[in-house]
Amino acid sequence: MKSKYTATIGIECHVQLHTMTKLFAAVANDAREAEPNTLVSHICFGMPGALPVLNEKVVEHAARLAFAFNVEPQRHSFFERKHYFYPDLPKGYQITQLDSPIIKGGEVRITVDGEQKTVRLNRVQIEEDAGKNTHPAGADYSLVDLNRAGTPLFEIVSEPDIHTPAEAKAYARELYLLVRYGGVSNADLYHGNMRFDVNVSVSDSDKLGTRSETKNLNSFRSVEKATEYEINRQIDLLEKGEKVMQETRGWDDTMQKTISQRSKEEAHDYRYFPDPDLPPIELSDLQIQDAEQSLPTMPGEWRERLAEAGVDSGQIETLLEAELEYELGYMQQVEKAAAEDAKPLANLLVNVEVPLRRDDSVTINLDNETVRKALYEATLRLINQNKISSTNAKALITTVLTSGAEPKDIAKYAEEQGLLQVSDEGEIEAIVENVIAQNQGAADDVRNGEAKAIGFLVGQVMKASKGKANPQLAKDTLRKKLEG
Repeated sequence: MKSKYTATIGIECHVQLHTMTKLFAAVANDAREAEPNTLVSHICFGMPGALPVLNEKVVEHAARLAFAFNVEPQRHSFFERKHYFYPDLPKGYQITQLDSPIIKGGEVRITVDGEQKTVRLNRVQIEEDAGKNTHPAGADYSLVDLNRAGTPLFEIVSEPDIHTPAEAKAYARELYLLVRYGGVSNADLYHGNMRFDVNVSVSDSDKLGTRSETKNLNSFRSVEKATEYEINRQIDLLEKGEKVMQETRGWDDTMQKTISQRSKEEAHDYRYFPDPDLPPIELSDLQIQDAEQSLPTMPGEWRERLAEAGVDSGQIETLLEAELEYELGYMQQVEKAAAEDAKPLANLLVNVEVPLRRDDSVTINLDNETVRKALYEATLRLINQNKISSTNAKALITTVLTSGAEPKDIAKYAEEQGLLQVSDEGEIEAIVENVIAQNQGAADDVRNGEAKAIGFLVGQVMKASKGKANPQLAKDTLRKKLEG
């Protein structure tokens, strides 16, 4: 981006909530595998006289999420009708919140290139989703599926505090972690349970430029790339003396570019007014207190606790995401480890187990969680006692996780598998003497002060011992023989 231009970015995020039923109808909420128009009712179809009834669980989720954003929920909020006409919205309006949302304010803290930044939130409102239109290839008609109509959503609206594509990506990812750890949504990006609308403007002055809105982005990478593309597109227009149009755009992931869809509507176009069929939401002090107490340990707190235990920031981020995938208590496991074991344990989880679980060609056959935890405790003891190399520690964990073996004695099992190091000084000395005899040139180099040559000899010792020699003991023994 040319230095004279400043980009200003705001993001609206729609999150589908994890509830059994829809927002205003007693109909199942998970439409991922359902046949079209099978999870519907008279309310979803907008039949005359159909009266909505608010899902209480949605209100509980909203109150809890407020505390995840470091703010209290509003004690008083109400619903409004947002009018527009489209085939996937039979009643001609969407029930949402605008003037009085259930969450006002709040913040999301992100880290980009080692620097922390706070993105303020404007509001979080409860609203219903619309249905889904499909357009069969080659057909002269479209189809409407109302399974998704009435699905409960949170619309999370940021302030325009974001200024780079990297910040936009980091913000989207942090929102994902917050709603997942807060227990309000599965945030399944693939199935569109979490979608991002990115508003971008650029300016070479203190006055904000004309913004575009790129809608329905469903990955952190697409948020970053769409933002980057829009910044560059708008700058190119301004450099040519042309105007940026206020419009809605779509993202073509194949072409890696945004495409104009329609002119951008204003709020007055939707003719908002309070919904007469729904009473206001009134939260009591007890409900707010219960919401705060029900909030689990959130990503920010886990970062602080694991950082205090000495775990690297990159490993913490991997564990935060992996815990959502596998729910195996990774953070608790690291935090409860002995002080000297926290970092090595995190290293084993991040570099051995997590990649194995993410590899579609590998099957994890260990179901016994007690054995799994004992595996790591025993492996760390073997490492601390210099009885197993890092390579063989990886092999031990891999073997136990994938073989289905559930050894009661991990150390004995490692010995039976030939994974323990040879630390017997006499045995190592014999191997070293044989290696020196077979590599006189390298041995003379070490005697003449060429320190790098000792690495070659250590490698030969490891080869001769079939990887079982303690490498530090082998190195010390070689130095003793050649430099003493």
